[in-house]
Amino acid sequence: MNKKLVKELKLLYAEIRPEIEGRIKDFKSTGKNMDKSELFYELGFCLFTPQSKATMCWNSICSIKKNMKKNHRSKEILPLLNGVRFKYKKAVYFEEAQKKWHGFKETPFYDDLFSFTDSREMRERLVKNIKGLGYKEASHFLRNIGKGDELAILDRHILKNLRLLGIIESVPKSITKNSYLDIEKRMASFAKKISIPLSHLDFVMWYKEAGRVFK
Repeated sequence: MNKKLVKELKLLYAEIRPEIEGRIKDFKSTGKNMDKSELFYELGFCLFTPQSKATMCWNSICSIKKNMKKNHRSKEILPLLNGVRFKYKKAVYFEEAQKKWHGFKETPFYDDLFSFTDSREMRERLVKNIKGLGYKEASHFLRNIGKGDELAILDRHILKNLRLLGIIESVPKSITKNSYLDIEKRMASFAKKISIPLSHLDFVMWYKEAGRVFK
C-alpha cells in the first residue's frame, strides 16, 4: 500500500471533512424534499456525466429546466447539451428515461424504484431499467439523493487513486458488474481500515484530483 498517499488522503480529509459532511447532509435533505420531476432531473444529470465534466452536465440540466416544459424530446434538448460528450445518444437516453420515470405509457418506474429501501436493490433496478445508466451512474444518482452511503462511485478519479494505492492493479478499460462490485468491496474495506467512511472517501479522492467538492 502507498503509505505516502494514505497520509495525504488523511490530511486532506481532515481539512475538508466539514465541507463533505455538509454536502452529504444537503443531499439527504434535498433528496427528501425533491418531487418526482426534480428527482428525474437528478437522474438526467447522471445520465449525462459519463466521459463529460460534471459541471457542464449540470449546466445542461439547468438549461433544460429553465427553457423547456415536460415531455422533453431528444431533438429539442440537443441544443442545450453544451459540453456533454456523445450528446445525440444521451439525448435519446434522456427521453426514454423520462417516459419510463413518469410512466407515460406504462406504470411509472419511479413508483417501482422507491418501493425499495435497500440502496443496492435500488441500484440494480436502475441499471436494469434505465438505458445508458451503469453502476457508476446509478450509484452517483443514489448518492445525490441521499440514498447511496454504502455505494462507491467508481469514476476515473477514484479508479486512478485506487491504482496508486495498490487497491487495484490497473484501471480497467471497461467494468463488468462483477468487477465493479469487487472493486467497490475493496474500496469499502480500505475505507474502513483508514477510518474514512466510504461515502466520504470518494469526495476526498475527487477533491484531490479536481480541487473541489461537487455533485
